[in-house]
Amino acid sequence: MSRSARSCLDCGEPGRCCWAQPPGARMSTDPCRGMHLLIQADIDGELGPAEVATVVAHLETCPACADLQAQLLALSARIREATPHHAAPAPLRHAVRARIRRASPRLSLWGRHWRRGAGTTGIALAACLSLFVLLPRVDTMPDWVVAAHIRGLQSSHLIEVASSDQHTVKPWFSGRLPFSPPVKNLTSQGFMLVGGRLDYFPGNPSAVIVYKRRAHLIDLFILPTNEEEKKQNASGTQQGYNYLSWQSGGMTFWAISDLNSQELSEFSSYFQ
Repeated sequence: MSRSARSCLDCGEPGRCCWAQPPGARMSTDPCRGMHLLIQADIDGELGPAEVATVVAHLETCPACADLQAQLLALSARIREATPHHAAPAPLRHAVRARIRRASPRLSLWGRHWRRGAGTTGIALAACLSLFVLLPRVDTMPDWVVAAHIRGLQSSHLIEVASSDQHTVKPWFSGRLPFSPPVKNLTSQGFMLVGGRLDYFPGNPSAVIVYKRRAHLIDLFILPTNEEEKKQNASGTQQGYNYLSWQSGGMTFWAISDLNSQELSEFSSYFQ
């Protein structure tokens, strides 16, 4: 869907673009106009972690923009449900990834390289990728997970539903996500359930289940597994935070904490 079409959710006249100003009309003085573009770019997966953090901080203080984001996410979900998707053959995926890495190893798949004019090669690659709904690349997911964890720690909304009862936390996600994340009570194993929240990776909502081990918080990000992620578990350390991932039941799990790696691995084993 085009950017202009997505911006017309509140039009009074169906079919007429909100951005089309009549002759002689004043330009909008809405202070959030620029943020509207960032919100749409975030949903399209075009922003980096720093820009995503800017959007999240603004949404915490602007109900109107938060409502716009909710509308756009709902629209995006309806489009995904109504549109048939076809998995890219592995050779095509690998060829496209390799071509992009050679052309611009540190740029996002989506935005900056194309806007600077990549020519017919870039257009062809974009056309191929437009056939598929993509999560962030597997090799960049740790960056997103670490950024989301830090953003949560710095936010006043680290926990949106506070409860040690999985029967309270799990139903809270109903209607807020297009999938049902598993929630487990691991108190007897030494990992106390403290609540949950929503987070967003490029164009894809994620459940976040929050646990506590002594003074250490553990964020468990849960989202549907895509084809590229299957059987590709990851573990490591970034910015002082340990992380690891696994797949189960069609879901991908990313656990991250400043807890030591051995205890984080124990948490993973108990949850699985």
